[in-house]
Amino acid sequence: MTTSLPTEALDQLFRTARSRNDWKPETLPESTWRVLYDLLKFGPTSANLSPARFVFVTTDEGKARLAPFLSEGNRTKSLKAPGVVIIGHDLAFAEKAPELFPHAPGVKDWFANPVVAELTAFRNGSLQGAYLILAARALGLDVGPMSGFDNAGVDAAFFAGSTIRSNFICALGHGADEPFPRLPRLAFETACQIV
Repeated sequence: MTTSLPTEALDQLFRTARSRNDWKPETLPESTWRVLYDLLKFGPTSANLSPARFVFVTTDEGKARLAPFLSEGNRTKSLKAPGVVIIGHDLAFAEKAPELFPHAPGVKDWFANPVVAELTAFRNGSLQGAYLILAARALGLDVGPMSGFDNAGVDAAFFAGSTIRSNFICALGHGADEPFPRLPRLAFETACQIV
């Protein structure tokens, strides 16, 4: 990679992109979620083990299951979106090592310690959630990521009997609201060091 993306692309991904709170009433086809995943899955993770798991909640039934666990401030605005994705991470992600990192058969053992496995799953699952946001914006979708929900309730409703735990939620679609003015960000001098 030797050239930067055009200014318009950088704007779409970062500078003019905004978290949305209201959504156009539309139904997006299943292919939207498949194309989105097929893009985000290429983001790097530790040993390529890809611990994130995604539940695309798009039906009335699915949204009814999710609704009780969203905070009051997030419930209405999220459920109006065509899709709400639960970004989780699988604590048993290392079981996929033979498929995802076949040239190093012992890689599964790197994550035998449950504390290491949990930290790795959470960190890399969070990265994959961020890749989802960028992939969605690249495909022309708006996003509304949030953490205001009952994780234990979501886990019981969507991941019962599994080793998957929820991390955060992201509404997806085409925004219908006029975002309020962008809030400040930290200056380079405050947030960064060069050593």
